Amino acid sequence: MARLTKNQKAALSKIEAGKAYSLKEAAALVKEITTTKFDASVDIDVRLGVDPRKANQMVRGIATLPHGTGKTVRVLVLCTPDKEEEAKAAGADFVGLDDYISKIEGGWTDVDIIITMPSVMAKVGKLGRILGPRNLMPNPKTGTVTTEVGKAVTEVKGGKIDFKVDKTGIIHTSVGKVSFDADKIYDNALEVLQTISRLKPSAAKGTYFKSIHISSTMSPGIHIETKSVAGI
Repeated sequence: MARLTKNQKAALSKIEAGKAYSLKEAAALVKEITTTKFDASVDIDVRLGVDPRKANQMVRGIATLPHGTGKTVRVLVLCTPDKEEEAKAAGADFVGLDDYISKIEGGWTDVDIIITMPSVMAKVGKLGRILGPRNLMPNPKTGTVTTEVGKAVTEVKGGKIDFKVDKTGIIHTSVGKVSFDADKIYDNALEVLQTISRLKPSAAKGTYFKSIHISSTMSPGIHIETKSVAGI
């Protein structure tokens, strides 16, 4: 077993063994136990009582974080020429179509989100083998295939995220940065959890929220008492 560093021991000493914290307490504590020199991401892991192998128990959704993600999101818009100015005005980092499709086919994927239009999905769909494994493939369910490309760019830049349950029944997503005030981390995490709650599949039986943990990059996870979260 790897030996713990001095900082890791100090962080663990601040977490009471076996205790489940309220979401408010956890949002404050995650700042205390983070020792990275960079502005670490704050992540939430939610284990759900669903079987994601069954289509009627898949949980996937969109949340708009009240205080944003704290990240600079690089957005590529693949659109027709008549939509290029709209995308640029909204703040898209890259705008075009055929040239960027060729770049992606050549291995370029230096973006965080790709937004496109229904009318060009036939071209974009051919990139699935490249974009799919990188979770970059546009999808109507996440609002990244739309005729309102400007609106989509504005939402993504403003803190809109999408998430889905993985094959083990866990949703993992970022809810901000450790530099955020504890109240902002709390607000963002609460928005995600309440959104997940609203997405509970009717086919899911038993306990829906099995466990919730919050952590920052390289910090220990903090167990959250499910009953402390309003609205779930």
